[in-house]
Amino acid sequence: MLQLGFVGSKCDSSLFICTHQKHIVYLLVYMDNIIITGSFVSLIQQLTSKLNTAFSLKQLGHLDYFLGLEIKYLPNNTILMTKSKYVPDLLHKTQMAEAHFISSPMVSNCKLSRHGADLFHDPAIYKSVVGALQYATLTRPEISFAVNKVLSVYGQSSGLSLGSG
Repeated sequence: MLQLGFVGSKCDSSLFICTHQKHIVYLLVYMDNIIITGSFVSLIQQLTSKLNTAFSLKQLGHLDYFLGLEIKYLPNNTILMTKSKYVPDLLHKTQMAEAHFISSPMVSNCKLSRHGADLFHDPAIYKSVVGALQYATLTRPEISFAVNKVLSVYGQSSGLSLGSG
């Protein structure tokens, strides 16, 4: 990618950025998937052609769903990324699909304890759920406090008990 004029992102090692005059192209690599987008179709086509000579590419057209993100193309030429399917899938996975939501997911003075509740007996499930919730904070910032609070005990125990005070 660097030979094609891309610069690696400082925030994400799988994201590469190429600027040419006043145009920009983003290239995201995840395992064997590549997402290419930008402000100039001709530049994207040139890049795709160059990549296709080095690799066997299969172009799948417009991106609709990727890593839990739903991509919607709006009439004003903007893109809306949501996780409207991701969170309900996570609720089903944790058998909490019927849980009732509240406006504030956690009070600020909530203390977490490694003792008391039998909510998670399997550390792998606990870590998986916490990781999934952390990923969900990218589009759901209102749950960041609660997720970071739970993340603070990540790996410390297989049980989690919530108590106020």
